Amino acid sequence: MLSPQSTEVIRATLPVVGAAIGDITTLFYRRMFDAHPELERDLFNRGNQKQGEQQKALAGAIAAFATLQLEPDSAKVDLILSRIAHKHASLGITPDQYAIVHEHLFAAIVEILGDAVTPEVAAAWDEVYWLMAETLITMERGLYQLAGVDAGDVWRTVRISERVLQSADTVSLTLTSLDGSALPTFAPGQYLSVGVTLPDGARQIRQYSLCSIPSSADWRISVKRISGTPDGEVSNFLYNNVFEGQELSVTTPFGDLTMPDDNSPLLLASAGIGCTPMIGMLNHLVDTGADRSVSVIHADRSIADHAHRAELSTLVDQIPAATLHRWYEDLGTHLAFGSVHEGRADLQGIAVEPDTQAFLCGPMPFMLAMRASLLERDVPAQNIHYEVFGPDSWANT
Repeated sequence: MLSPQSTEVIRATLPVVGAAIGDITTLFYRRMFDAHPELERDLFNRGNQKQGEQQKALAGAIAAFATLQLEPDSAKVDLILSRIAHKHASLGITPDQYAIVHEHLFAAIVEILGDAVTPEVAAAWDEVYWLMAETLITMERGLYQLAGVDAGDVWRTVRISERVLQSADTVSLTLTSLDGSALPTFAPGQYLSVGVTLPDGARQIRQYSLCSIPSSADWRISVKRISGTPDGEVSNFLYNNVFEGQELSVTTPFGDLTMPDDNSPLLLASAGIGCTPMIGMLNHLVDTGADRSVSVIHADRSIADHAHRAELSTLVDQIPAATLHRWYEDLGTHLAFGSVHEGRADLQGIAVEPDTQAFLCGPMPFMLAMRASLLERDVPAQNIHYEVFGPDSWANT
């Protein structure tokens, strides 16, 4: 907890710092990358930096954490920091790197706010930063221990044993160990990081959800080719250049989008390539013979764009109490029928029990619309879970 003196300083200065936090985080990244160009080249995703999403996510996390020091809510703090800790662990972040962030973040604060940063203000925000950092370091230490690795030692080399086209823009890659031994197990819904060296020499990293059966000795991920946007560097490289027999650098699985081990009703809602963690969860439910109630919702641009379309239907058919509802913006020559609809996904006509555990993955507007509909159906906010492919800006909404 913050000291009483720092709490009052934060309370007084949060409106000013909060209003400037976007400028602060933008300057922070620029200063840090000027001093440590290897971080931008080999650790941070360049596409997210260009689009400004990483800056927004950091700004939202800092503002949310500071606010929660004034109105303590341990559950919300755990939610925000757990997601960050899992992302950090999947990148191999180590405690010493927090000092680098501290140096350049506080230099940016001083440059943006100028004389408003008195010694008292600096000390209070310094306390906020290190409280957040030490909490993350502790969480990440626990994640590394659970994974059975030293801090930051999360990378391994695997071989691609199979490459399957799942749609015109999506391929799935099955990954096996080099010596034939079983790869570490994972929880359905988790992801791993993939690191590739691009033609310009930069080593870029991106996370991909595991969509295989968790009990399998191999891992499987799906990669969607992205056209015309800067954040598709890794995915486009994998789609265009990586095939059977080649080796790939990946991490131990992490991620906190995991199903409760009970019999509560499930709602799995996805859009586009957001189907991948849901495929992993459904594979687990089929593999374990689950008979719990499961509502599966998927939205896509068209039937042709729907990756894992046939697999999704097959998995749902194997779960006795599961139903599938699909929406396509463009049905082409097909007509809407039964559980196949034209347009954007909604929950109208779908039974949602109040104790449902909902899992969402897809573009942010889709997830926010689903969340609003679920709240209207009296599903508690703590029962609504999500995964973001990229920087997590949920805290900003």
